[in-house]
Amino acid sequence: MKKIFGVLHYVKGYWRYAIWNIIFNILSVVFSLFSIVMLFPFLKILFSNNPAELAEIVKKGAPAFGFSTDKIVEDINYFLASGAQQYGKINVLLWICAFVVITIFLKNLFRYLAMYFLAPIRNGVVRDIRNRLFNKTLELPLSYYSEERKGDIMSRMTADVQEVEWSIMQSLEMIFREPLTIVIYIVMMLAVSTKLTLIALLLLPITALIIGRIGKSLKRSASSGKIKMGVLLSMMEETLGGLRIIKGFNAEKNVSGKFEKENQQYTNISIKMYRKVDLASPLSEFLGVTVLVVILFLGGEMVLTNKSMEGALLIMYLVMFYQILTPAKSFTSAYYSVLKGLASSERIDSILNAEIKIQDAINPKPIAKFEKEIEYRNVSFAYRESEQGWVLKNINLKIEKGKTIALVGQSGSGKTTLADMLPRFYDPTQGEILIDGVIIKDAKIKDVRSLMGIVTQESILFNDTVYNNIAFGIENVTEQQVIEAAKIANAHEFISQMPEAYQTNIGDRGSKLSGGQRQRMSIARAVLKNPPVLILDEATSALDTESERLVQDALNKLMKNRTSLVIAHRLSTIQHADEIIVMQKGEIIERGTHTTLLAQNGTYRKLNDMQSFV
Repeated sequence: MKKIFGVLHYVKGYWRYAIWNIIFNILSVVFSLFSIVMLFPFLKILFSNNPAELAEIVKKGAPAFGFSTDKIVEDINYFLASGAQQYGKINVLLWICAFVVITIFLKNLFRYLAMYFLAPIRNGVVRDIRNRLFNKTLELPLSYYSEERKGDIMSRMTADVQEVEWSIMQSLEMIFREPLTIVIYIVMMLAVSTKLTLIALLLLPITALIIGRIGKSLKRSASSGKIKMGVLLSMMEETLGGLRIIKGFNAEKNVSGKFEKENQQYTNISIKMYRKVDLASPLSEFLGVTVLVVILFLGGEMVLTNKSMEGALLIMYLVMFYQILTPAKSFTSAYYSVLKGLASSERIDSILNAEIKIQDAINPKPIAKFEKEIEYRNVSFAYRESEQGWVLKNINLKIEKGKTIALVGQSGSGKTTLADMLPRFYDPTQGEILIDGVIIKDAKIKDVRSLMGIVTQESILFNDTVYNNIAFGIENVTEQQVIEAAKIANAHEFISQMPEAYQTNIGDRGSKLSGGQRQRMSIARAVLKNPPVLILDEATSALDTESERLVQDALNKLMKNRTSLVIAHRLSTIQHADEIIVMQKGEIIERGTHTTLLAQNGTYRKLNDMQSFV
């Protein structure tokens, strides 16, 4: 039950709407009760055919004031008898019918108003959760995503959030309206017949116990279903991104078979889950009607045998009890829905509560500009500290302002990881990195990253216009500044030939552009940012000769008078670097200029000779 109430923590900030929802639900229940209570006088006037009995009631006069059931019955009998004598039975019957219509109208009016104030809660909560999830995905370090499926994260942001929305609505109804309805009706039933009501209350817990056992297995199925949906979405995302390879290798049947297998497993889980959900309503109704039949038999005995209850009062009592069955059935369905929502809530919270290991220090030091040098001091790194698989080992490196430092080595030697530590995509497991003598862990992350421009091997572009991609992340940019940046990056010519020039949409991940065009746009973005420090991660390795020449020319313009950290496989692109760092298995094994490294006749010479031979 504590976990069920836990779902309501999402409602924080919307209690003003929730209070109005509760108030109008209370009024709705009260007027619903009034309409049923009027059943008793309706039956009395309908089946009373003894004028002498009516006259005797009127002759006794109005009963003394009181709140007991007997007093209320006496009041109703007096009202009916005096009304029937003075205005006739038909008119009194008409008054009762009119009162019932008014109470039903008010009941439904307040029911609508309750739902009216629930709508902002449902939609506002969903908006808030999506915003929090999206913002958290931006805050989490890159290491988090190396262990998570993108499709599963997308599933949590869509299907799980939608499930929580429904659970929120059901929770409010279940926790406030339905129990309130049941309590109000039970109080009234106790006033009518304590004996019958106590018997009903003894039988109802059995129903709750049976429903609770089914609910526990439902939550397990729901959790498994959410995980499997994440796998399906991940497969869809990978398939859409790899269609060229799938078709090129005639792998459609293989990929389709894997997807169908996962989809069948999800279907089997869903069938089990919905069978349990669908069992809730008929099971609760059957158990409720069983209790109703027991009450009907015992109440009938009270009317027929010992005359301790009027027939009209028994009918009204049975109608009130039946009114409990509807909220009880809703309570059961809502309970199952909330259990499903709890599984989604836990999956959402696993992201929202994920630890952000890379964050600002308590009192961060500002870094306004880069003036002297960057230093890697005894830096070692492993993705998991418990593992001994070091990606980097005891790295010591200084990058002076205005210098170009190149990192070369075999794939997996740690070059990209070393570069990724500078903008704090990862933090060192051991050692520290300093900018102008300030440890970057002690500085503002925003300040550190504002000093840097990044151009990667895979051009990261967005499904937006050329202009917005180049001006990405930079405020108050003029079109002329964007054009100048494009010219420096050798991109202005092909952009000008596009249908809408700088306002042309480039498609998903820049799919409407060639590889060289995408890379030059990435360089234009870095040029516009005008950072003092550049990180170039194999920016030309995936290009043809002509595109490489254009991109390399743009890079040379970009690197002029800047501090650059360049990762390169093609050694011809970094021969003029101020220092070349040769890495192997996470360690620096050689360092120097192109000429001195060739003279050492070591690993760099072998790499250079292989490329020259090719």
